[in-house]
Amino acid sequence: MARRTLQVELPLDVMEEIAKVSDNADDIMGGMVKAGAEMVEGRVRTNIPASFRGSNIMKCLKITKVYKTPTDDGINCKVGFWGYFRTRPTKTGKTYIHPAPLVANVFEYGSSKVAKHPFFRKSFSKAVITRVMLAKQKELSGGLLDD
Repeated sequence: MARRTLQVELPLDVMEEIAKVSDNADDIMGGMVKAGAEMVEGRVRTNIPASFRGSNIMKCLKITKVYKTPTDDGINCKVGFWGYFRTRPTKTGKTYIHPAPLVANVFEYGSSKVAKHPFFRKSFSKAVITRVMLAKQKELSGGLLDD
């Protein structure tokens, strides 16, 4: 059986652009992930229940640094509630310290005494996140990577 090969010659400027994108792939992907996480964080802040807006729990809503997972070399960034927050003083002057992830989880999914008020899951929209990430990709690649 005969074997055929295909040889293609690319212009030097195209090869340089491909090399530039290849060398900066981790930075481009990290920027895209960070842009998506910032958009989600902004949507969480707008969707959060009114009782949270003025409280100290808002200081616990954070975005992690962009990191590379060791198992599959994926590039990730997390949005969530971390740490503890102090409540405002009660009439007796006492303040309480609560874990922020637990309080956010109770508001998100509810409990036997608290009705659920989903705000975190509503903040994720795949279409909007994809649009933001593709815009950031185009910006970081210098227009080389289009939709």
